[in-house]
Amino acid sequence: MASAKGQPDYLVGIDLGTTNTVVAYADANDPAAGIRLFEIEQLVAPGEVAPRTLLPSLRFHPAAGELAAGDLPLPWLQQDLAGVDQAVLGTLARQLGGQVPGRLVASAKSWLSHVNVDRQAPILPWGADPDVPKVSPVAASASYLAHVRAAWNHRYPQAPLEAQELVLTIPASFDEGARALTLAAARMALLPSLRLVEEPQAAFYDFLHRRRATLHADLVNTRRILVCDVGGGTTDFSLIDVTFDGEEPQLARTGVGNHLILGGDNMDLTLAHLVETRMAAGQEGGMRLSAARLSQLMERCRAAKELLLSRDAPEKTTVTLLGAGSRLIGGSRSADLTREEVAAMVVDGFFPLVEQDDIAKKGRAGIVEFGLPYAQDAAITRHLASFLQQHQGELPDTVLLNGGVFRADALARRLADTLARWRGAALTILHNDNPDVAVARGAVAYALARHGQAPRIAGGSARSYFLVLGEAGKDNRAVCILPRGSASGEELRLSERVFALRLGRPVRFHLASSTSAAGAAAKLGDIVDLSAGDYVRLPPMASVLHGQSGDKDKQREIAVQLATVMTEVGTLEVHCVAQEDCSQRWLLEFQLRAEQQEAAGEAQAPSPRLAQALEKIDRIFGGKGQKVEAKEVRQLRQHLEQVLGAREQWPAPLLRQLFDALLQRAKGRRRSADHERVWLNLAGYCLRPGYGEPLDDWRMEQLWALFDTGVQQHKDHQVCSEWWTLWRRVAGGLNTEQQLRLLDDFAFNLQADAAQRSSRPVTLVNGSDDDMLRLGASLERIPGAYKAEVGAWLLKRLEKSASKMEAADANSLWALARVGTRQPFHGSAHEVVDVETVAQWLDMLLALDWKKVEPAAFAAAHLARMTGDRSRDIGDALRSTVITRLKAVGAPAAWVTMVQEVAQLDEAGTKRILGEALPPGLKLIS
Repeated sequence: MASAKGQPDYLVGIDLGTTNTVVAYADANDPAAGIRLFEIEQLVAPGEVAPRTLLPSLRFHPAAGELAAGDLPLPWLQQDLAGVDQAVLGTLARQLGGQVPGRLVASAKSWLSHVNVDRQAPILPWGADPDVPKVSPVAASASYLAHVRAAWNHRYPQAPLEAQELVLTIPASFDEGARALTLAAARMALLPSLRLVEEPQAAFYDFLHRRRATLHADLVNTRRILVCDVGGGTTDFSLIDVTFDGEEPQLARTGVGNHLILGGDNMDLTLAHLVETRMAAGQEGGMRLSAARLSQLMERCRAAKELLLSRDAPEKTTVTLLGAGSRLIGGSRSADLTREEVAAMVVDGFFPLVEQDDIAKKGRAGIVEFGLPYAQDAAITRHLASFLQQHQGELPDTVLLNGGVFRADALARRLADTLARWRGAALTILHNDNPDVAVARGAVAYALARHGQAPRIAGGSARSYFLVLGEAGKDNRAVCILPRGSASGEELRLSERVFALRLGRPVRFHLASSTSAAGAAAKLGDIVDLSAGDYVRLPPMASVLHGQSGDKDKQREIAVQLATVMTEVGTLEVHCVAQEDCSQRWLLEFQLRAEQQEAAGEAQAPSPRLAQALEKIDRIFGGKGQKVEAKEVRQLRQHLEQVLGAREQWPAPLLRQLFDALLQRAKGRRRSADHERVWLNLAGYCLRPGYGEPLDDWRMEQLWALFDTGVQQHKDHQVCSEWWTLWRRVAGGLNTEQQLRLLDDFAFNLQADAAQRSSRPVTLVNGSDDDMLRLGASLERIPGAYKAEVGAWLLKRLEKSASKMEAADANSLWALARVGTRQPFHGSAHEVVDVETVAQWLDMLLALDWKKVEPAAFAAAHLARMTGDRSRDIGDALRSTVITRLKAVGAPAAWVTMVQEVAQLDEAGTKRILGEALPPGLKLIS
């Protein structure tokens, strides 16, 4: 029976897990009927469809002709969202992936939070051969949701899934980018309207719903609950405080941990490394599996782990990795795993007994396997100790464990024992009857709670938040925009305060927060003195807001009021609402849960001599038509250094202020060749590397608008050179399309014949080979195949002077190191040059005398740099050869280290590979 028009028939919870996707639901018109699990129809064998509670979050991309049309008889017609022909999802995908390496897409959810790759680019399966179709992490996630939607709509055609009240779960530690990408995946699956709830909360909602009849008795002695959720790809911690108001417990989430790519996948990988070592024993030259084969072995080790850690487990099991191609059987290898060693590796390796004051190891040189940057410290208990240190107060006296790994009793006992040691007393363990499905059921319980039909966890703000008035660093007044304890989902309007908002120009908003008594007492709209209490300054939020008339360039100031809301997923949304027309709203969104933001400290005050510097820039480039001598124009940089100090020490915020001044006076660069040379040089220097500071996206957008006009003084070689230097310096802020546009000019300048050059458009700026060399090496976002072509051109340059070392050769070797680097600075890791090509380049470099040609050793070190990702790393034998040569010529220890192990570049290494130092205060992760 259908419900009233416009009202959903069902409340549906979807757990889009790293390992499995699970769906639960309840009748919206009869909540007392309880929460049920939705059996998802899926392929379980070729030609066989069956309903299963778990849909493995996996895709298999078969080769052409590998599967017959009759092997994929789903009861509904559905095209793959990513356009992959005959893509297989779910149980059959797992089976096929275990048989055929390199065609299985796994852990898409973990990739959603990996900021060093383009998560909307087709990069999965990671490291697969070129002939294997690939999908983006977003599209892969969307395909699982689309499968769920199709299965639901086939079962309930009168109540389509998109018309129901949907709740989708996410890790509590997902940052704003990963949350936005999850919502994008849902929209791709035609599920545009849903709510997000954090997985640890959902797990606890499941407990609350299952135990609602005895909740008082269950929690009467509880004051703080730890929810520890260890899934296939992530680990999440949340704290929930318990108080009693009469008979009913009052629940409030008070702490959320950082994002950790650490879970069951890491355990499977550890076992796979052990089995790989055993399989290689006695084999000449050892055995190093490809990324695809290691992925296949991980699947086998996952099954072995679950078997050996289950109740009534056997003493040992055999893991077999089939051969490939014609050697499918004869090429297979096997190794045994025992119950005792698996328990020791997983329990002691991932849940060691640590002290309460232990701190998790941090760094950027953690394990990178299959391209994913796993947490450097694999000890979940040590991460838990760090988490509890960050959230002061009583240690939790109660724990709820969730995630498939806790099906192993040994892991649950170890975590409970660790917490008990820290407290000096035993803990209460809340029963979780089925960790595989608890999050999906809890998502439905959350929906019921929103309707007042189940207990609810308060997610109100643990802090008061304030908007700083005036300039940060100068004005200590701030207005309270969100009082402590504000309920989630409730919009608060500062109706008694009016603000002036500038449209069409960059604006910056500074926040502060407080948990102190003074700050906590502030009410909405109250003005406080930040110097009179314990307030924490937060990083600024910068944006460019435009009017709704479509005229983006129209700059005007309007009166607005502020409307704020703490969202259900832990972000503060601030809307600027036009006072005269409340339909005009501008959204600013802040992420408030990252500890690194809270530790950011005071905003840096502007240089006290900035005004003098801006006057000098205005004198040269301003619109007043001031007449200055050519010498004064050429000496502008020296004059700025006299005011501000050596430019190498100009911090990034100061550099951006100078760039903004130059941008506002960009027309002044056309007055003479000297003006244009100086403007291009300073603009590029002040905006390098094109990202990393608030508003850099906007600055790059404004700068790119000048590209098609080229230079005014196009016959001046120095002007042309400074033009390309500018774009090389800021290349990190250009997207792929823009970098490809630069590549077109790169190719023309190198390949055009005399006839083509004579007809070149005046806006296509001439560039020397050296200009193009440095530019081409900086284009990290272009496809790897194009980088290989650039590298081939560089090698031809080297071959022309094989017997002598010229400056051009040193430049070519530097560029080759940048083009072929295994670890890009701003580009996506999936666009590096393929390993086979890099190995050929290294063979050519090894033929050079590194004692005489030191840049060759430098280039080799970067081409052989270890990332931990098998799809990017060169083979062990070649790596050993490079290390031996580096040591033989006395190369710097840092070069040897980065080839031997995953390591971060030091300041000198960063300066050399980038071509110049980064601004003080700006650090790239590499």
